[in-house]
Amino acid sequence: MKQIHINTIAVLTSGGDAQGMNGAVRAVVRTALDRGVDVYAIYEGYQGMIEGSDKIKAMDWASVGGILQRGGTVIGSARSKAFRTREGRRQAARNLIQVGIDGLVIIGGDGSLTGANLFRQEWSDLLAELVSAGEISREAARAHPHLALVGMVGSIDNDMFGTDMTIGADSALHRIVEAVDAISNTAASHQRTFVIEVMGRRCGYLALMAGLATDANWVLIPEHPPTNDDWEGEMCKSLRVGREMGRRQNVVLVAEGAQDKHGNSITSDYVRQILMHRMGEDSRVTILGHVQRGGSPSAFDRNMSTTLGYAAVDEILQMTPESEAKLIGIRDNDIIRSLLMENVSKTHQVAEEIKAQNYDTAMEMRGSSFVESFHTLLTLMRTRPQRTKTEKRRLRLAIMHSGSTAPGMNAIVRVAVRFGLNQGHTILGVKNGFSGLMKGDIQEIGWMEVDGWVSRGGAELGTNRQVPSEDEFEQLARRLEEDQINGLLIIGGWSGYQTAYQFSQRRKVYPAFNIPLVCLPATINNDLPGAEFTIGSDTALNTIINNVDKIKESAVATRRCFVVEVMGRHSGYLALMSGLATGAERVYLPEEGITLDDLRKDVAKLSADFEQGKRLGLIIRSENADSIYTTNFLVALFEKEGGDLFDVRQSILGHVQRGGSPSPFDRIQATRLATKAVAYLINAAENVSAPVVGIGRQKGKVVFTNLESLPDLLEKGVHRPKEQWWLRMRHIAKIMSQ
Repeated sequence: MKQIHINTIAVLTSGGDAQGMNGAVRAVVRTALDRGVDVYAIYEGYQGMIEGSDKIKAMDWASVGGILQRGGTVIGSARSKAFRTREGRRQAARNLIQVGIDGLVIIGGDGSLTGANLFRQEWSDLLAELVSAGEISREAARAHPHLALVGMVGSIDNDMFGTDMTIGADSALHRIVEAVDAISNTAASHQRTFVIEVMGRRCGYLALMAGLATDANWVLIPEHPPTNDDWEGEMCKSLRVGREMGRRQNVVLVAEGAQDKHGNSITSDYVRQILMHRMGEDSRVTILGHVQRGGSPSAFDRNMSTTLGYAAVDEILQMTPESEAKLIGIRDNDIIRSLLMENVSKTHQVAEEIKAQNYDTAMEMRGSSFVESFHTLLTLMRTRPQRTKTEKRRLRLAIMHSGSTAPGMNAIVRVAVRFGLNQGHTILGVKNGFSGLMKGDIQEIGWMEVDGWVSRGGAELGTNRQVPSEDEFEQLARRLEEDQINGLLIIGGWSGYQTAYQFSQRRKVYPAFNIPLVCLPATINNDLPGAEFTIGSDTALNTIINNVDKIKESAVATRRCFVVEVMGRHSGYLALMSGLATGAERVYLPEEGITLDDLRKDVAKLSADFEQGKRLGLIIRSENADSIYTTNFLVALFEKEGGDLFDVRQSILGHVQRGGSPSPFDRIQATRLATKAVAYLINAAENVSAPVVGIGRQKGKVVFTNLESLPDLLEKGVHRPKEQWWLRMRHIAKIMSQ
């Protein structure tokens, strides 16, 4: 089928702004230019399309430089009443024809995308009217008979079908979680209750995920109202019991669209009044409002918007006259393309189901992950374990860390403890890794002991990188027997995986090792088999980009090139993904190494760019990219060859990448994996089976990888799996930075 011949495309942002829109605009512009296609930006959304003239500007490579880290949208957004009229759309068509635009890339919400599709459908008739009125020539109309349309969803609410995540949702979660963490601190200081309202007029995603990622004690969302008519009394009872058990703070999260089961609105002020009158609580309301839309986009939003923008141009250039409008989204960590209006229709249907009080249907349409997260939250918010009678034996399950610290380790322990206790089992905490296990440094952990752990960095149980020696396995076996441990959850990195493998190889010698072992990947390096993301890697990535953003600001003022070294051992994940998220000109990876030819080309290019007026250079090097061409070597080389054109400085970020409070992404992934890991351990122990597995998410599903064949999953001689999904981003990173 013949493709539409597209020479020129335009990109616009419309509706409410969302962090990451600039990354999408930048990717569309640079990908189009790389493909030899002219590209325009339409300023101020549809209003700018109608006004035309200087609101439709040709873009070049430099036009989108320095915008990746900026919040909002640099090309502006506006709601246009005029575009809702046919006359307005006819004027918009006239302006597009005047500059020869054949395709549109729209970044916005469902309303913006619906308007764009109507415009596409009317295109031929609009051109006919313009020709008839003498406003455009017949030749111009014949040259552009079709309008190709591709959309991306820019919405912090994550309320659109056709994508797992919308542009801006992850960044909004960052703002919310930071605020709730801070408010929880002051609430605990004064033993107050805070009611926090978050956005989500028709979707409870932000409230639900913020509930999972914080110490929220009650959450209200539109899709699942309280089932009890006296929900107010139920809420007050739960919060009161929490106080009696020693909890110093109460936090209630309210989505702005929250309602009871009869459809009556539940406002944050109403919740505050209930708490004051029924509990006598000193209650305060915080409405986060538009702060959720603001600030620099997260690493996830920068990288997702970049890959979506790249895919949008790829899709629009393949369209035929018969092509329907497409939506570019992400599903199970892959780019997907689906019919735009089909997704808009499903999105509207959820809102209609909520309005009709068909809440079960609304929850089902949100998807299994949404439903599962909601039920997980109900367990975590309990003030004590449920008291259920069971005929099954009470298991003794141990939890421990192994390897370097990774943000999110404490969040895993919190969830594992509460889910294990909720099933009626005893949970043991092992202090300081395998050395602590050998010494018997083990204690039972209670429900409230892990309260507040979700936001803490580091590892409260302690950890180390020790892999037991041959004569220490006997001590470990004896300890497992003496403490009657029925299952072991190992949270950490390479040392944990290696030790679990060694356990599996010694079971004939030490029968005590015949218990189920689950390794939950927690390392900033993202270098373990069976998991697309390891807990801690997202936090480290955000730490890197936050520091690099500051470095770039200082470098611009002084015509300087920075060589930034990041961690990763034998995995280039942090280097590549931080390079993509910060706009680095060059990224050196251990998977590729560094050659002398590479350095010659990079020095020449950097010098040429500075000669042409460049003010900032950024190079990111993974710590083990090359044993000879070290960071110090690169700095000396670029300094010598740069001469008077630019200065060179180095920044080795070091252990700052391991620290800090875990990101929302890491907290949520920690929660999801921990619940599955504990369920797996319990099931295996109850059935007297003894698997040795690693848990992780792949293609949107939780999978368990057999670690008895660990050597077969690894690249020989290095600490990384044979398959690294993120290397496919290398091509996109090169296009964006060339």
